[in-house]
Amino acid sequence: MTFTPGNAVVVTDPAQFATYGRAFRKTGKRVVLVPLGTGIHAGHIALIRAAKSLLGSIVMVTFSGDEVPEDFAREGVDVVFHGVFNPPVRIRPQMDHLEDPEVISASITRTIAAINAAHASDVVVGEKDFEELVALQQAVSALNMEVQLHSLPTIRATGGVAMSLRNDRVPDDMHDAALALSAALTAGAHVAERGVDKILETVRGVLEAGGVTPDYVEVRDLGFGPAPETGDARLLAAATFGPVRLIDSVGVPVGIGFKNMGEEPGA
Repeated sequence: MTFTPGNAVVVTDPAQFATYGRAFRKTGKRVVLVPLGTGIHAGHIALIRAAKSLLGSIVMVTFSGDEVPEDFAREGVDVVFHGVFNPPVRIRPQMDHLEDPEVISASITRTIAAINAAHASDVVVGEKDFEELVALQQAVSALNMEVQLHSLPTIRATGGVAMSLRNDRVPDDMHDAALALSAALTAGAHVAERGVDKILETVRGVLEAGGVTPDYVEVRDLGFGPAPETGDARLLAAATFGPVRLIDSVGVPVGIGFKNMGEEPGA
């Protein structure tokens, strides 16, 4: 087995991918998996760089696009699995879903299959698909998997829109409307100290002003349960622009802010 660190060795055989993973773990190094899909953008590069930043890490990437991009070698990825892990079983988290539960189930099942094949000690994923992130966290915990999840904040393009391969398919005449999605979430976050109702009212108002009818606007706790009256939560929204459905989310400190602070003695 020939291996050159940082040279993005490409394998297509799951068994060979697993052989690399086992060998790396025996050296005592951290084996960090970055599960990707069919394309790559700045958000994915940020995930790879976050994986590389973990001390003493070997970085393994899964990628199912037609051609393996040169970006992986430029970023010093060690091994790329070019293909799809698609086991004939499904892991189904018990969640009150906003997105299609079958899609979430299939995605996290593939990720867990890749984690096991890579013998990963760590996995780096983004927060853009927050519902999927929570589902993965739940599955890893429920299955007692000895892997540490690291989540990276959403990378945004000019105007604040969340980086996504779907963005290129938004019709030109709907670009401004698509920008309203992230703008609405930002506005909602700014009024978080005034409670959930005010957050939702603000988001819907901005979307209406931008001519956008959302598929949903929700606030959930960090475990994807009901929104807390006070504390950290996640504001999530989705909307359809022509043939493309975009999702986005931001963290919101519900009921926390200057408005809620008591005066300190002697202030």
